[in-house]
Amino acid sequence: MRAPDSNEILLQVEDVALAFGGVKALRDVSFNVRKGEIRAIIGPNGAGKTSMLNVVNGFYHPNHGVITFKGRTRTKMQPFEAARGGIARTFQNVALFKGMSALDNIMTGRTLKVRRGLLWQVLRYGPALAEEAEHRRKVEEIIDFLEIETIRKVPVGRLPYGLQKRVELGRALAMEPDLLLLDEPMAGMNLEEKEDMSRFIIDVNNHYGTTIALIEHDMAVVMDLSDRVAVLDHGVKIADGTPDEVKRNQSVIDAYLGVAR
Repeated sequence: MRAPDSNEILLQVEDVALAFGGVKALRDVSFNVRKGEIRAIIGPNGAGKTSMLNVVNGFYHPNHGVITFKGRTRTKMQPFEAARGGIARTFQNVALFKGMSALDNIMTGRTLKVRRGLLWQVLRYGPALAEEAEHRRKVEEIIDFLEIETIRKVPVGRLPYGLQKRVELGRALAMEPDLLLLDEPMAGMNLEEKEDMSRFIIDVNNHYGTTIALIEHDMAVVMDLSDRVAVLDHGVKIADGTPDEVKRNQSVIDAYLGVAR
């Protein structure tokens, strides 16, 4: 994997802990994400990976710990504030409007970019029309980039699962994020769909310069895509390093990879 473009820290997570009643989902986890890199978070089921992403984009508020994004320390930020600040997210299970077309689903990613008030939007007059045209132009660029022109007007509920995941990626890109969080982007895909999604993730990173943090269980994908890998087990970070360093780490082998000593 190529080296990230910068050593600048975009996201810093320090001593983050999260508990649900007596269940400790995260235990004093610390790691960072450098600007321009593809950062993977791996671990067995129940390791706390999705909980970590939920903390980063404001779905959960940690019991203690500090999250710093773009140099700003965040406390109890809500998801819409994280989105407005430059964090976009996809989910394990596709979260799209199934009755809407692929184009309209991706257009919803532009919502926080709308500057004209509701009255202008209802009247669809003057500056509002110009702004709408600009949003649509950016969405059409994303549709071309993701090679989904032929399904742009198709309701997403009628699309194969792999294409639905691509539309969800497009909606996240429409937000023009600084940090893109991908929660198991390959889940449920066949080999061809995984190859396509891997290519698009690399292209997003290279073409848009988007920093990416992803959770993924397919180790071949993780090792091919990632610059660095953090490993969680029962809410504790047990390893952090390059893909080669992590796959040779005995704690990771014992807890997750299952390779004999």
